[in-house]
Amino acid sequence: MMRPRRSLLRGVFITAYIRQLPESFKNIEGEGFTLSKNDVYNKIVSPLRIAHLLEVNERSAVHGSKVKTPDPFNQEKQMAEKKEWIQFKGVERTGARRHIVLVSGDEEYRSEETMPMLAKILATHHGFDCTVLFAIDPNTGLIDPGCQTNIPGLHHLDTADLMIISTRFRELPDEQMKYIIDYTNSGHPVMGSRTATHPFMYSRNLESPYAKYSWNSETFEGGYGRQVLGETWISHHGHHGHESTRGLINPVFSDHPILKGVEDVWGSTDVYEVGNLSGNSDILLEGQVLTGMDPSDAPKADTSTMPIAWIRTYTGDENKTSRVFCTTMGAASDLTCSDLRRLLVNAAYWCMEEEIDANNCVDTIGKFNPSYFGFGMHREGLYPSDYE
Repeated sequence: MMRPRRSLLRGVFITAYIRQLPESFKNIEGEGFTLSKNDVYNKIVSPLRIAHLLEVNERSAVHGSKVKTPDPFNQEKQMAEKKEWIQFKGVERTGARRHIVLVSGDEEYRSEETMPMLAKILATHHGFDCTVLFAIDPNTGLIDPGCQTNIPGLHHLDTADLMIISTRFRELPDEQMKYIIDYTNSGHPVMGSRTATHPFMYSRNLESPYAKYSWNSETFEGGYGRQVLGETWISHHGHHGHESTRGLINPVFSDHPILKGVEDVWGSTDVYEVGNLSGNSDILLEGQVLTGMDPSDAPKADTSTMPIAWIRTYTGDENKTSRVFCTTMGAASDLTCSDLRRLLVNAAYWCMEEEIDANNCVDTIGKFNPSYFGFGMHREGLYPSDYE
């Protein structure tokens, strides 16, 4: 009879030990290290089980055994694929813990790349816990910006201190949309970027109680974009894909905290046309149309500027008032501009009424090679876990 391998025995004993630990168990602490219950399993037990399974496979091959054992690496891949959202735990920080939920879902400007990187910056440099949501194909579990009817994980808004939204023409099921509207009416802050001015479009279920939030709504003029963020979709003001955007600080609000350390904002996306902003909007940045797609290109002659970043408040159905920040910039390619990243990070602090430091770190985390904007140009075959 074959004796059990040491790797298996060690795994069995450690697994038994973990299972008998009380639910209140938090950490194993020693000199210079701390292991959580999950760490013990993931870093000790799981590798031992994998080693044992590999030994079994090897012996089976040698002896011609037809006994099949599961591929542990494939199992781990399948586990990762089932995750419909990703989360980043914030580093230790002074003050209360904060939870930010970032909602992606647009076909053109690669919010599925923007939001994970922004979340990493906010978690790694600033200590905010971040949850990133995606448009998911329900049949495959893959990220699909073209899927307009499914963004799993919106229940995380129940514990959010800030929502950052960058969706375009979504028509979500009522049970998902309810989380967004309940959050918006709660008095908690909202940040919108790029296509968030036209985040929803209802055509399938016009009887939905949320149909009024459609970008072209007449009963709730301009829908969510205009009523909550300040403006809905009108048109491109610059030549899309040919004329980029230079951000100009509005001298009236040059000392606003959101503009601390912000000096040179540029983005490859064009300026959106913006009409009269609704409510009590204060314009922080104007967008200047450039003649080309390089930061050094000259301003386009005889072309007016348009607001590209502003703040306002919104009072919802529960008579609770929210701080709101909106920018019509925010494509993944725009995020290569450090001062735009600073603008967004500062806005998050302002929305949550936290003190802003002009020297806050806004460096990207790891490699960041964003895809260029355009329809049908998203990176296919990726799961949320691929952006961790």
